[in-house]
Amino acid sequence: MEPTGGWSQSWHYGSSPRWRSGRRPDPDPATWWNDFHTWVREATARGVVFRRARIVSEPVSEYIRYEHACTYQNVAAGELIRWLPRRRASDIALPGNDFWLFDGRLVMWNHFTGEGGSAGPELDERPEAAKLCASAFENVWERATPHENYPIR
Repeated sequence: MEPTGGWSQSWHYGSSPRWRSGRRPDPDPATWWNDFHTWVREATARGVVFRRARIVSEPVSEYIRYEHACTYQNVAAGELIRWLPRRRASDIALPGNDFWLFDGRLVMWNHFTGEGGSAGPELDERPEAAKLCASAFENVWERATPHENYPIR
C-alpha cells in the first residue's frame, strides 16, 4: 500500500522532463517491460494475487498524473490497483510508511527520505505490524476505486 506519497525523487530527475515536454508512456510493452513485470506475471500465473492501493491527495500532483498514466503497465503484468482520495481515508488507521504485505505475515516497509528518495526497505515479522497492515489495506481496498474507473482530479 502506498499511503504516504513520498516516492517521487526519481520522478524529478528521470521522467519529469520528458513528461513535461509532452512525452507519454509507449503502449508497446517492449519499451517498458522489466524484471518486476516478469516476476508479477509469473507469480500471478501460479495463482498469487497482487493488490496495490494508492492513497492520493486531490487535486493530484503532476507526479500522480504521471504515475496514473503508467499504471497500465502494472495492470498488464497482473496487478490489481485501486486509488483512494486521501480525504476518504481520514478515519482509517494507517501505517506511517508505504509497505508490501506478504502472505498476511511479513511486512516490507518502504522508507523514504525527506526529498522523496528511497531510504531502503525494512523487513518486519512482528504479528502486530502485519495485523495493522492487513486491516488498513482491507479498509482502503474496500473504499478505493479500481484503476480503470479512477478519474484523475
